[in-house]
Amino acid sequence: MKLSIIIPTYNEEEFLPHLLESIKRQNFTDYEVIIADANSTDRTREIAESYDAKIVDGGLPAVGRNKGAEIAQGKLLLFLDADVIMAPGYLQEAFEEFIEGGIGISITQIIPLSDKTFDKVSHDFANLFMRYVEDLKPHGAGCYGILTWKKLHEIVGGFDEQLDFGEDTDYIEKIAYISSFKVLREPRLFISTRRTEEEGKRNIAMKYAKSTFYQFTGRKISADQLNYQFGHSERRKRIIYGVCGEGMGHAIRSGVIIDHLLQNHDVTIFASDRAYQYLASKYDDVYEIEGFNTVYEANEVKNRRTFMKNIKYIPQDLGHNLRLMYNVAKSSNPDLVISDFEFYSNLLSKMLRIPLISLDNMHVITQCETDVPEEFKRDRFRAASVVRSFIQRPRYYLITSYFFPKIKNPQKVKMFPPILREKVLNLKPSTREYILVYQTSDSNLKLLEVLKEFDDEFIIYGFHKNEKLENLSFKNFNEDEFFEDLAGARAVITNGGFSLISEAIYLEKPVYSIPVKKQFEQILNALYLDKLEYGEFHKDLDRESLEKFLSKLENYRSKIKSRFKHDHNQALFQKLDEIIEELT
Repeated sequence: MKLSIIIPTYNEEEFLPHLLESIKRQNFTDYEVIIADANSTDRTREIAESYDAKIVDGGLPAVGRNKGAEIAQGKLLLFLDADVIMAPGYLQEAFEEFIEGGIGISITQIIPLSDKTFDKVSHDFANLFMRYVEDLKPHGAGCYGILTWKKLHEIVGGFDEQLDFGEDTDYIEKIAYISSFKVLREPRLFISTRRTEEEGKRNIAMKYAKSTFYQFTGRKISADQLNYQFGHSERRKRIIYGVCGEGMGHAIRSGVIIDHLLQNHDVTIFASDRAYQYLASKYDDVYEIEGFNTVYEANEVKNRRTFMKNIKYIPQDLGHNLRLMYNVAKSSNPDLVISDFEFYSNLLSKMLRIPLISLDNMHVITQCETDVPEEFKRDRFRAASVVRSFIQRPRYYLITSYFFPKIKNPQKVKMFPPILREKVLNLKPSTREYILVYQTSDSNLKLLEVLKEFDDEFIIYGFHKNEKLENLSFKNFNEDEFFEDLAGARAVITNGGFSLISEAIYLEKPVYSIPVKKQFEQILNALYLDKLEYGEFHKDLDRESLEKFLSKLENYRSKIKSRFKHDHNQALFQKLDEIIEELT
């Protein structure tokens, strides 16, 4: 046999098939392929077997190459990295030029698998540099394809297994010292630019410049000194995350998801209004955009005024937001967009032609078959139109909810329990004597008059003051104090906001819900709250209905305990990770 091709691998299921397929298509056929695998945890070995390659246990590149050489049957050894692809005719051209030139060891020239100018220029320069110094300082790497005689390999004792970086240049120098070295002129290898993509142009350029300087001055350098890792490390995906600024619920829930994503990915955030303020206080890469706002009056959505207010600013907001988002995105080259009901990030995904994931609670309105009374169907129609206009054609809808109506398209739509913050998950609920009241508007004075008629104590948030009036204790919002009050409350009185209802249910607090009129998302939340017997839906608060509600708290609490289940966000995290991997 003329040639043994030896490839060290570790978790190379993405790249190895392309190399093996390019070898299979060569017109030179007198070869064998040996895979020296360092205990891959993916399908690397399975792929190698499917191409009839021999497999030996490997380790670091030097170890793998030596073990492959031990069983090699060929007179010539060709050492390759797993993320290269042979150009057509590569083996024949390399073999002929090597033999005809009477060469002892050689490398070939490389072409990047990239259309980027930087990649093309840098690889052309590398080829030129290698040719220029071939007589002065023989050196190279596995990505160049190291071709030598097996007998020379054995004379020098193979690759130095004590080196974890630069073992290929050390090997070339040793064999060149007793024979001859050349950069082959005809054959070409296509090579992956994954390290440039994973580590950035500046980082990778500095690493190679530093390693080359050490090699030319006769010094060794370790992988630790260069922060260099063998094998394919999962590249951190670059994610654009858009967050609706209406209220605080979207921002708080998105914060939980962003914390999870940042463990393995880079996240750039665009948000408006209060969502921007909240997220900018927690994260670095946050940009403020303009958003849409709903006009409320006397606990009712004013649709006409909302429309007129937003339509006035759409032309200038559209231009400002998309210019900012597009310029930021182009500099980071994102892999996908996630939108928590944020309109402009939806548009950005279309402009960049990258996948969009919708992750919110709003799409239960359009993606599920909800059961609502006739009187609310007009509100549902209006709400569905708005929801559809905000997010168009995402690859997946991930919907969080404490109620689970039938899904219209299970292949594209996945539902999960509500997203809860770690602070809420760690709370220990108790049942004290007071009722917690939370209002998003301080204009509901009728509410206060009704509460004063009771002997019960009420702790009230949302009126922007610290004051005690008879049985009413007003508090300015403080997150830690609010959570403590929520954990100890007998029950909760609030509107139909999804986040607080979800947190209350998790803490086994029955909810008396007075959703904002004509705000269908809140109405739907309250309807299902009532249907599941987690609390009650009321259009307005009155003494009689509140008395009846308070008399049924134990019944509602028992229903919550028996029916509501939460997995600490784990199912959502897992599915989101799977989808990101699939889409990127």
